[in-house]
Amino acid sequence: MTHDINIYILVASAVTLAIKILPLTLIRGEIKNRTVRSFLHYVPYVTLAVMTFPAIIDATQSQISGTLAFVAGIFSAWFGASLFKVAVICCTVVFVTELFG
Repeated sequence: MTHDINIYILVASAVTLAIKILPLTLIRGEIKNRTVRSFLHYVPYVTLAVMTFPAIIDATQSQISGTLAFVAGIFSAWFGASLFKVAVICCTVVFVTELFG
């Protein structure tokens, strides 16, 4: 059975364009529903989290150091640390965990 890569590319392009074009053509006015607006507000954050979380755990030599850095990052961000401080704390946790672990 032969597979034509051009068909796969065409289908992927059509699906991608449909996802981007259909909302623009179907929704003409401003969205007034608070639930939908709230959902659309958080979509970029959720997408970033879904793409970032597996990389945090798998980017280190051991999953334990990645998990510890993730937990340290959550706690430091929860208590008001800036993005730079959170990054430094996470990197330090990974470095120390892999150095002594």
